Amino acid sequence: MYNTAKKQLWVGELRTAKGNAIVIHDNQLPSASPGRIYMFHTVRNTIVEFVEDIVKVNLHDLDDEQAKAAMAEFGDAWKAARAEFMLKHQSRIDLSKVPDTAPPRKAKPVAEPDEVVDSDDDDIPDFDDTDDDDDDTYDEMGDNLDD
Repeated sequence: MYNTAKKQLWVGELRTAKGNAIVIHDNQLPSASPGRIYMFHTVRNTIVEFVEDIVKVNLHDLDDEQAKAAMAEFGDAWKAARAEFMLKHQSRIDLSKVPDTAPPRKAKPVAEPDEVVDSDDDDIPDFDDTDDDDDDTYDEMGDNLDD
């Protein structure tokens, strides 16, 4: 029966009501959606996504001679379909081989302190609060007492 744990490349027969077809399953293909598998279908000459639970019961192993004959007949078509499929599904990228493309970090500018003004060099004359007038006509709030 269908078992990909032993082999990287499994060649078998898919038996359905519509007819039988040789199928090839490769463990190196990108993972399909959960519960689905990708297999090369020789009659359709393309890689097809199957529902694993449905198709699994219809998959049957070929003996060694039949598998060799199938690969001799469909090997080139399989390789072409696999190459095309891998170009479309480049989700399996080895991230350790991808160069770091992030821009370099820029140093934050250091804030300079505000300029300290020397109080001795002021152009503004000091306010003289001496009251030469002894005018008692205004109270502390500046209101005229004569009103």
